[in-house]
Amino acid sequence: MKIRLLLGDPTSREVARRSEEEGIGKGTLSAKIRNALAVYKPLAETPGAEIRVHGTTLYNSIYRFDDEMLVNTHVHGFMAAHAPVLHLRRLSGGDLFETYAESFQGVWDGAKPPKW
Repeated sequence: MKIRLLLGDPTSREVARRSEEEGIGKGTLSAKIRNALAVYKPLAETPGAEIRVHGTTLYNSIYRFDDEMLVNTHVHGFMAAHAPVLHLRRLSGGDLFETYAESFQGVWDGAKPPKW
């Protein structure tokens, strides 16, 4: 089993900016990420599980399950919970799934382990 969790770096400018742009306050999103990291910390000790944080601008949230994926497309000025979600499946005749998979991998490659 392989589990990869990639969260925004709670100390990054990008997370603070997104928090303000969503109208929830400068430090709110950072606090939510720190809480998620605290909850996921025990998982980091599990074989096959890896957790990283990134400081890139977030255009969407990606939740992948083998050959299926949910993509929460972020909308400027709105919280993620109020934005559309796409349900994608890997198909032999399309490349949309691969586009999002490559996007995730690119951010993953530049991410780092969290500071617990």
